[in-house]
Parts: sequence; C-alpha cells; structure tokens
Amino acid sequence: MQVALISYTAEPERTVAAAARLSTSPVGAAELLQRMTPEQVASLLQHLVEAGHLSPFEHASFTFAVEGISRACSHQLVRHRLASYTQQSQRYVSLKTLPFITPESIAAKGKLLGSYQAHMEASHKLYREFLEQGVPAEDARYLLPNATETKLVLTMNARELMHVCGVRLCLRAQWEIVELFEKVKIEVHKVAPFIARELKPKCYQMGYCDENESCGLIPTLKELEEDEAVTQGAGAA
Repeated sequence: MQVALISYTAEPERTVAAAARLSTSPVGAAELLQRMTPEQVASLLQHLVEAGHLSPFEHASFTFAVEGISRACSHQLVRHRLASYTQQSQRYVSLKTLPFITPESIAAKGKLLGSYQAHMEASHKLYREFLEQGVPAEDARYLLPNATETKLVLTMNARELMHVCGVRLCLRAQWEIVELFEKVKIEVHKVAPFIARELKPKCYQMGYCDENESCGLIPTLKELEEDEAVTQGAGAA
C-alpha cells in the first residue's frame, strides 16, 4: 500500500488559526495570517480542540494519492461522504494482470493461501475470456473479486480527517483501512504536525470506548461506571 500527500492547503495550521481568530478580530484573515506567531497558532489550535470548536479545521484540506488497496477497502472508504474521490475505473481500464490484496490471516495458512491464489487466477482467466469474446469491460468486471487492487485520489479537510481517523484508527476496525489511515497520518505530519497528532481513535477524545467491547486500550463506558460504583461502594463501607 502506498499513500502520498500530493497537494494541501498552504500553511494549513496557520490558515485554520487565522480563520478561527477572524471571528473575534477587527482585522481581516490575510493580515491575521501574516501577524500570528507560531506560538499563537499552536495555542489557538489547542484551544479549538479542547473546546470542541472544530469548524475552522475545515479550511485546511489534504489530497492523497492512494495505491495498492483492495476494492473491499475502497468500499469502506467512500462511506465517508464529506470527501472527494476519483478512483481508477474498471469500466475503462481492462486488467491485463490481476493485482490483488492478500490478508495476513490467509497468507499465514499455506493450504488456504494456495486456494486463494488459485481462485484469483481463475477469476482473472475467466475475466480475460469474457473480454476476448466481446463482453464490455464494464460487464466483465462483475467477475472480479473484492481483493482486486485499486488506485484513487482522496481529498478531505482536516476536520473530516479527524472524524474518519477517530473511527478508522480504532483497533477494532479492519486492518487494511487502519493501515491506510496510519499512512495518511504520517503524510499529514510532514506538513501539519499538530493536526496529525489529533488523528487518533475517538476514545482518546471521549475518555472511554463506545464499542460494546473494548480492545483493551481504554475501558468502555459501562466498565468505567462499574468501576466507579465499586469505588463508591468501598468508600461507603
């Protein structure tokens, strides 16, 4: 899997800070952009996050080139609708080879791995046969598995990245999309380290896990309430 940051808002963190400061300033955003010190920018960004005032983060956007993910992963990705996607078309791109993703859970099982690879090869062979018989690529693609690799360009603003990472960096999310957003975080850190630090599972912000079962990193709300009840009961005794 490859993720590369190919475009982004110039001075993204300073832009967010200037937009936030504008709401209470008599001068314009352009002047604020030039006037604010790095310390002021950092302090204001921290205040915005702690106060939950995240709309100014929508003024910074990031565009990534993503390669080597499965169609199964991209189907999960595009469920996040406050973003822009351009994906390699299986209508117009005929696959002469079939690059595909192999989960570790399958790669670790030798016999199953062989069956998995044979299935991919058979799927591609049939796909090519359909193309050779004049079936349009847009119809022959119905034979292609979810494991088929794809490429896409992804654009999200910083606020949406925070939200998506809150969900997709959870250790209970599927491994492939976790890896994708771990790589996204690394790319964002190169140009916006404060924003990158806020790309983390939502349990860090909430202080508890809102899943039915915790991964073990942070307790669920139910577990915290039970612990508090035990503590209060011990204190009363």
